[in-house]
Parts: sequence; structure tokens; C-alpha cells
Amino acid sequence: MPRLVSEAPGHVPARELLLDRCFGPDRHLKTSEMLRRGRRPAAGLAFAMLDGRRLIGTLRLWHITAGTAGPALLLGPIAVEPKWQSEGWGARLMRHGLAEAARLGHAAVVLVGDAPYYGRFGFTQELTQHLVLPGPVERERFLGLELVPGALEDARGAVVPGARVVARRSSEDDGRPTPAGGRVRKTVRALRRLTPQPSTSISERASAQRL
Repeated sequence: MPRLVSEAPGHVPARELLLDRCFGPDRHLKTSEMLRRGRRPAAGLAFAMLDGRRLIGTLRLWHITAGTAGPALLLGPIAVEPKWQSEGWGARLMRHGLAEAARLGHAAVVLVGDAPYYGRFGFTQELTQHLVLPGPVERERFLGLELVPGALEDARGAVVPGARVVARRSSEDDGRPTPAGGRVRKTVRALRRLTPQPSTSISERASAQRL
């Protein structure tokens, strides 16, 4: 049974090979890569899925500034070894990553991916319609999710790399209130209930090939 862990430095070579297999040699040319290049993922938001010692899945989230909405996260790439794509492990990675982002106090997440697949997790195109990425993208694939209600309301302007800063901790972490503490806890619980357990093989395979 695969297990989900925080990404460690020793996972990186296998992660790069997995991404090459899933996305091919042109993956570094994607618009989203402009927001990741030369940067490190957000603290606590890089994950590896292991089968024994073998890495079979990866997910990272990155700091960005989403125009007038301010600090947010960029999700991706997410990839699962083809052998495991029909068993719902990509959905498990998504649920875990989004729940952790909410728990750590992040307010919003954007990504570029297939709307029918990511819509299951609450992502919509409406939240990003006035935001602009630093390169070409199919607008219907540029999606957003609010972890705190209203975080992307009327957001507009350029999406640019954000500073790698420690997110606000939720009140679950240290007992102190945060501006969105109660809403974050509700979001975490909701995200953990999102989507059925494995499997949806066609959607999983499409997401792994196009994000």
C-alpha cells in the first residue's frame, strides 16, 4: 500500500524522472514553470507518495502573488506513476495537499489543468478570469480555489512568483486565533471529505498528462 510523506531531498532525483515520464521533455516550457523556476516549494507543501522505497507520486505547491488578491499558492506539478493512475492516488495527493495548505493558513490556490477533473476539488475558472499568467494559457484551464471564502473575490492583475514565507499558522497549531482560523478548520474538514475514494482512471490519467 503506497504511503504519503513529506518530500525529502533524497526523493528529488526520482521525482524528476517521474515528471519526465509523465510530461515529456517539454515540461519545462510550460507557463506555470515560469512561476517555479529557480524557486523552492512552499514550506511544508511538497509531498511524495512511496511504494516501499520507490517514489510513485509527487505534488508541490508554491508561493505566488495573485494580483490584487495578494499571497496565494500555485499547485503543481502533480504526477502519479502510470501503473497507479487508475487507483485514485492522484485524488489522494490532491486532498492531502489542499488540506495541509488550509491547515497552514493559506487562503487560495490556483493551477493550470483540466477543469472537469479539478472541479471535483472545488476549482473553478470564474475565480481567475481577471488574473493574468506570465505566458500563454488556455483560459478554461486556469483555475482557482478559495481556502478562505472571498480570498479571490474580484482578483485581478498579474500572477507573479511570491516570496517563500512561512504561512500563518492556524489556531489548531498553537491555540492562538488567526483571522481565518474557524473558516480554515471548516475548509480542512470539507477537503478531507471531497471526492470519492479510488478510482476514476480516465480523469486521473488525463490530469497527469496535462497539468
